[in-house]
Amino acid sequence: MELTQYHQLAALFGYLLGSVPFGLVLTRLAGLGDIREIGSGNIGATNVLRTGNKGLALATLVLDSGKGAIAALIASYWGQEHALLAGLFAVIGHNFPLWLKFQGGKGVATTLGVLIALQWQVGLAACGTWLVVALVLRYSSLSALLAFAAAPFYAYWLSDEKTTTVIVLLALLGIGRHHENIKRLLKGEEPKIGKKKTPEETGKPK
Repeated sequence: MELTQYHQLAALFGYLLGSVPFGLVLTRLAGLGDIREIGSGNIGATNVLRTGNKGLALATLVLDSGKGAIAALIASYWGQEHALLAGLFAVIGHNFPLWLKFQGGKGVATTLGVLIALQWQVGLAACGTWLVVALVLRYSSLSALLAFAAAPFYAYWLSDEKTTTVIVLLALLGIGRHHENIKRLLKGEEPKIGKKKTPEETGKPK
């Protein structure tokens, strides 16, 4: 793929939109302080849920997934390649936002939003995988890991080569961002959905 000025603009647009830290903004507006000082320190919906505010967690989930979908959908007016770049960089922006010194989230909701925008069948299949695992096993991180791992296979059957390539990159990025969760899962130390982490688990003072 030959990168033109429009490809670069699509990538920049995706990055800037994806880097908006909705979890941090919403918790501060709600008077709950800095979400990075709570639980895992992550800015995503799962950690917002640890504040005990389910509505705020749902809003974070919707906005984080929405920004990924919107980035890809708007860029799609320029063509498929632009949509793929905008979607990919929206996730990169969420994970490594300039405004937070590149310390962002893990990109689960944003990735799922991008998948739905790029190939809705793949996105819904990945969301279904996340939901089933979450309901049965109650581990958000394991749900995300299995959804990430399954997405390229769904894409292989349901999408074209370019889209599948980007989905593979998104899956690898998502799995890589969960390296600490993988360690805790293997040790049996990963908290389940809705459980607040103790100071010992987070490594932060009481």
